[in-house]
Amino acid sequence: MSDGAVATTLFGVFMVATVALGLLAVRGRGGGGGLAEWSVGGRSLGAVFIWVLMAGEGYTSFSYLGAAGWGYNFGAPVLYVVAYMSCGYAVGYVVGPMLWSYARQHGLVSITDMVAHRYGRPWVGAAVAVLVTVFLLPYIQLQITGMGVVVSTISYGAISLNWAYFIGFAVTTVFVVVSGLRGSAWVSVLKDLLVIVTLAFLALYVPVHYFDGYGDFLGRLVDEKSAWLTLPGSGGSPYGEGWFATTTFLNALTVVIFPTTVAGYLGARSADGLRRNAIWLPAYNVLLFVPMLLGMAALFVVPGLTGADSNLALFKLVVDSLPAWAVGIIGVAAALSSIVPMAVFMLVIGTMWGSSVFSLVPRWRESSSAQKTWSQVVVVVAGALALVLTYSAPNTLVRLSLISYEGMAQLVPMLLVGLMWRRLSLVGALSGVVVGVGVVCGLVFSGRDPVWGVNAGIVALALNLGVTLVVTYVRPADRDARLDRDVLARDPVGG
Repeated sequence: MSDGAVATTLFGVFMVATVALGLLAVRGRGGGGGLAEWSVGGRSLGAVFIWVLMAGEGYTSFSYLGAAGWGYNFGAPVLYVVAYMSCGYAVGYVVGPMLWSYARQHGLVSITDMVAHRYGRPWVGAAVAVLVTVFLLPYIQLQITGMGVVVSTISYGAISLNWAYFIGFAVTTVFVVVSGLRGSAWVSVLKDLLVIVTLAFLALYVPVHYFDGYGDFLGRLVDEKSAWLTLPGSGGSPYGEGWFATTTFLNALTVVIFPTTVAGYLGARSADGLRRNAIWLPAYNVLLFVPMLLGMAALFVVPGLTGADSNLALFKLVVDSLPAWAVGIIGVAAALSSIVPMAVFMLVIGTMWGSSVFSLVPRWRESSSAQKTWSQVVVVVAGALALVLTYSAPNTLVRLSLISYEGMAQLVPMLLVGLMWRRLSLVGALSGVVVGVGVVCGLVFSGRDPVWGVNAGIVALALNLGVTLVVTYVRPADRDARLDRDVLARDPVGG
């Protein structure tokens, strides 16, 4: 059997197992229940499932491709990923239980629900759902693209990019539509086991196989590639100390309101479980050092990679030196690192539209089953749209992805400040969002990110917050603003 056939067979077996796990997740649950059961696992997921789900959402195909590519191209700046995720978990220790309590008290299932309830205007939730969809679609497309690259590479070309794209879309859509968040959590267990085993193996294998161990590898790195070990990194990188600090701060704030993160919060059985997870989740970030380090190891083994090829730095080390069965297993781990976050992205888009947009229709407003059905339809449509654009206009969503995280950051004042400050008015919050998103788009698409050496999103967020406060001071919220003060007063961190 050829190398391509061996790796492809292994990949196929694991994809079938993935779908089976998703289907088993809802066995005996009467067709999956209503919208809350499908979208947030009935708010009953235990600490282990929440841990692997939230870790899995943060560990995407970027971890195998982008992290290694950034390590190869720039070096030290890639450590911002570890920095912001660890800081974000610390912020989440406070924010996660707060959002969980507010959502549980009022039967809410997404950030768009929270915004609509807080400001007492259903159309605001629908508008935010549309905006957030624009920011999340690029992530679905990037996961489809990442999985396609991985699968085509580890199959030694036996599976084409186009077929790999479709397989990723089809597998993810099947188990998300049927099993929702619970299925994603179950698949995350399989993914995490493979990720931990394969990265632990590579962390030991590559330095020993290509060098004489870590001593020789790190010695050569210090002597020959010292620029990769300091900020701003190599090759005239614009990612210096100011960018690193502001990006870490911005992303740590943003990750706690990212719809996929919030889906994990709301699926938890208890607020205490979220606090325990916030303590232990940073341990998972240790794994991120492996692809970053191996990306720099590839500088000596496969020098001269440019453009998109640099993202394959890790896999070039793997394919050139390991037997096909090992390549297949490592590829499956990377593929599942695309499928799990892609599933959660698709799920939250469907949930937002089902609970916020379609709830504007009177006859669906009180029907959880109808909202769930339409949410599942949106899952398929969103995934199909990302797939079609991957084939026909791959650069369209890639350009939008430039503003995804920085754009989502502009919802921080509307959601977090709004939940903690009763006087924040709707007009103030909306004015801030409009200014913030406008500034982000202007700076990013004109090539001014970083601007003045800092993340463009932090500049936009500062202007956003300033406008929000000024407009609220001029036009404060009415006394009957929809904020349940009692819930937050009883436990400021949402116990």
